[in-house]
Amino acid sequence: MKKLLILLILSFLTGCSKEDEQNKLISLSGRTMGTTYSVKFIADKNIYKNNSDFVQPKIDSVLQDVNNKMSTYIPSSEISKFNSSASLDWLKVSRDFVYVISVTRLLGFETNGALDLTIGPLVNLWGFGPSFRPNIIPTENEINSARRNIGLEKIEVDENNSQIRKTIPSLYCDLSSTAKGFGVDKVAELLDKLKIPNYLVEIGGEVKVKGKNHYNKLWQVGISEPDISGKIQKVLPLNNLAMATSGDYWNYFEENGVRYSHLIDPRTGKPIDHKLASVTVIHKECIIADGYATAISIMGHEEGYKFAVKKELPVFMIVRENNTFVVKQTPAFEKMFESKEG
Repeated sequence: MKKLLILLILSFLTGCSKEDEQNKLISLSGRTMGTTYSVKFIADKNIYKNNSDFVQPKIDSVLQDVNNKMSTYIPSSEISKFNSSASLDWLKVSRDFVYVISVTRLLGFETNGALDLTIGPLVNLWGFGPSFRPNIIPTENEINSARRNIGLEKIEVDENNSQIRKTIPSLYCDLSSTAKGFGVDKVAELLDKLKIPNYLVEIGGEVKVKGKNHYNKLWQVGISEPDISGKIQKVLPLNNLAMATSGDYWNYFEENGVRYSHLIDPRTGKPIDHKLASVTVIHKECIIADGYATAISIMGHEEGYKFAVKKELPVFMIVRENNTFVVKQTPAFEKMFESKEG
């Protein structure tokens, strides 16, 4: 649901295909990481004779490489090999992989464990991992057993030498909270290397923009209400910034009338159950915005708001209140957009 709404919003805000041709806006799309991606950039006919054919294979190659390192759904990926190994020895890994592991782990410590890359056993137990969802809700004993296998202290990282190590054989990492954001950053890095100065990159709702659109204005990115209406709650003009949105409204299952979110609190071992429906974080790096958005979603609107204010993060929250939605913005968010809204 989230990716569809974001794509519709981006399409609406960036113009129609006829206008695209007149202003040389190239729009590329595809699938990656179990979702979709969209890349828009202003073409320079003096550099590329065929922009789409030249750029898209490079984008696909970058995203496939990220997937081959970070996806728990690919048995041969770096993370799958690490998870399946019972070795407690140091393991040499790619620079990208150790970077994402390191960043996600540090965000975990910063958020007091609300974000935990070792949450894999709980993700799998609740049926949101590579395995099929169980027919019954996990018992307290099963949840407690899985929780004994998670914890940020159970993985050690040596980023300088590009190696990681388990402290328990059963450790199982999950990078779904930051992998898409990292993928956005990698595609943006590619476009920078290709000397494309104006672009918008989106993967599954995580966005990064640079420069201006084909109307010579800042890219406009919308935040939708967290329901099936798709109503645009907020439109943000962004430049050289990334935006990530997390919420409990697009990936969940229901059992006996109870709704179970894919967002699992590692501190309780259970899916979140609070009033915060959606949280959007702005940051220069999409991997950081992605991780913060997930962590704040897990914290809830009260704890999450206090955390965001303390860290001076630009955060936009949509909270359920008496069968409607209430907006909550941090001072940093208000200051960033007080005179720039489109």
